Amino acid sequence: MKAWTSAGLFAGLTASLAAVASGPPEASRDGVYLPAATTQSEADEYTQYELLAPETASFRISYEVTATTPGANFFYNPIRKGSAASEESVYDAMSGTPLHFEVVSGTDARKDPLMTDADAETSYIKVRLAHPVPEHGEGRLLILKTYRDEKSYFRDGEAIVFSRPLGVPRNKIVLPAGYELVGLNVPSQILTQQDGRVAISFMHAGAGEAPLVLRAVRDAQTGAAAVPREIVYFLQPPETHSFTLYHDYTETRPGVNGYANVVRAGSVASHPSAAVLDTGEQLPAREMSGVELAVSKINTGETVAPAARVVVIPFATIQSGQTLRLRITETYTAPVSYRLEGDELVFDRSLGRPRNAVVLPSGWYCTFSAAPATVTQLPDGRVRLDYWDDRPEAVDVLLKARRRVGTPR
Repeated sequence: MKAWTSAGLFAGLTASLAAVASGPPEASRDGVYLPAATTQSEADEYTQYELLAPETASFRISYEVTATTPGANFFYNPIRKGSAASEESVYDAMSGTPLHFEVVSGTDARKDPLMTDADAETSYIKVRLAHPVPEHGEGRLLILKTYRDEKSYFRDGEAIVFSRPLGVPRNKIVLPAGYELVGLNVPSQILTQQDGRVAISFMHAGAGEAPLVLRAVRDAQTGAAAVPREIVYFLQPPETHSFTLYHDYTETRPGVNGYANVVRAGSVASHPSAAVLDTGEQLPAREMSGVELAVSKINTGETVAPAARVVVIPFATIQSGQTLRLRITETYTAPVSYRLEGDELVFDRSLGRPRNAVVLPSGWYCTFSAAPATVTQLPDGRVRLDYWDDRPEAVDVLLKARRRVGTPR
């Protein structure tokens, strides 16, 4: 992580942070919004398809998914029609331990009040979660299974073809060893696995499914190759120059026992808080310098510049096979990034995550967005713009907005 704060801002930031960190932020109509659900809901779906030997017409699926309905004890994963499933297993992503599951019919799934809209003609993997989903928390799963589907994965002359509409927003397809990519209809990153296999990875932010068609032939080298979820900004009234944000972070590295969020130059952070999404446990958040972080012996897995101001969240040391997902909430004041120009609100900030969202203040509507975005409206009327960045570099978001007619100043 880059240390954005310079030594020259150290004293000023220290004073500002001390002034604003004395208590919790006041309630705001432009505060963080977390959706509620009364039926099964999920988030952060990510699927990896590992194509097996072509003659098997089979592929191994690793499906990461997060159950988000508060109080849910079960999660249902549909088995796609036309595919024969085998070798299923399910794991709790936090602890790495296996979870009990069974395959049920759609009719049986409908007996669960959260699954009243289940397809009666579809079978489901019914997973018992490690614990009920906490309020504003989640239950993270890893579902492994092998599908045989001759219509999706087959030979066409000398080539192999993987042709499958993919409804999950984030996907990765790994070719068999020795195959090179010769055809691809969905814009994707092309990667090389550590074992030399070629893979493609893409995000699909649009509505509906991505109609993927992939072609590969066998003549590639097989030598080994060289070896942050979303963030949502809730803009406060522009005259405050402030925005509250939350960002989700998953730690997987054994031995790490803390997360460090370096404050960007020109910004002042206040009211940090953190929670373990898997359990709902609240964690302490400590603001310190890079020097103080080094002395603390908290292992964040990275080096922080001595003069940097950093928000640190310590937690129990990650053991092999475990993961931890945190949600960090903070308020930033950044007059350069967020300001009023005449009657227009201006938010001008480089956003480095693959998935970023900005929620306008109450009573404002978007008049300009330089970067392409999808737009939705929250139940309270606020407008949300989502920026999905499938490129390695950050997305430079410049957006402007005006007050709706009748909105008080």
